[in-house]
Amino acid sequence: MFGLIILVAIILISSLPIIAVYVWFRLAKYQFPLSRFLLTLLAGAAAFFPALFLQDLLIPFRQTLSGRALLFFEHFFRIAFTEELSRFFILLIFFIIYNRIASQKSEQLSRNQPPSMNTIKMATAAGLVAGLGFALFENAVYAAADIRVLPLRIVITAAVHAACGSRIGVATATIRTNPMQAILRILTATAIHGIYNLMIVMPGFSPIAAILIALSALFSAIFTIRGGWLDSLSEDSTDPFQDKPAVNEPLPDTRILDKPDENSVS
Repeated sequence: MFGLIILVAIILISSLPIIAVYVWFRLAKYQFPLSRFLLTLLAGAAAFFPALFLQDLLIPFRQTLSGRALLFFEHFFRIAFTEELSRFFILLIFFIIYNRIASQKSEQLSRNQPPSMNTIKMATAAGLVAGLGFALFENAVYAAADIRVLPLRIVITAAVHAACGSRIGVATATIRTNPMQAILRILTATAIHGIYNLMIVMPGFSPIAAILIALSALFSAIFTIRGGWLDSLSEDSTDPFQDKPAVNEPLPDTRILDKPDENSVS
């Protein structure tokens, strides 16, 4: 019974970054309802299991490596790449199912046109939330084994997963129309994740440097989300994951041209 209480307390404490992000979204009046927030969080947490499966499959390959090759394989490929790849596929499946249930595909996507900036910003926000979902599950697992790691993981590890998840979210939004950009986003997330992992375990690096990398990557994602999609999305209640027409796209003239306005001044 006591162990269950400790586990619940760990989960609640690990949820503090998630609560902070949700409060931020509400105060900023982003069109990110609670149902979508929770489903995205759950999708991010679900990515933990395929990542764990892939990491276990790659364990035997460590015996064939040593030195720098082993460090690179362990921190960049077996840990960082498998987690980001798992997050990408889980989010991709989630977005496809969610969009099919919520509404029809937009005309722009059917024409294979690049996603609008609104879609990119919403994908960034969704990826950030999914990253926090992954971090919540991972933090609970690590803290259950050693409670002393919880304070650091709540702040820094959550920041890393949120920052990397935001880039994976953009990758899922661009994989159909711009696969090279999507691959670049996945590799960028893997690089950030791998560098952070390496700096944490390498004795020659200061932990402060790893913390700065995590926070700078997170702040760049936050600035992307805050980049102004609120104004255009607040005008209607349609699904913000779907593309909107460009702002400068000419609209059809619905005025009756052959009937002058009685209130007009000649």
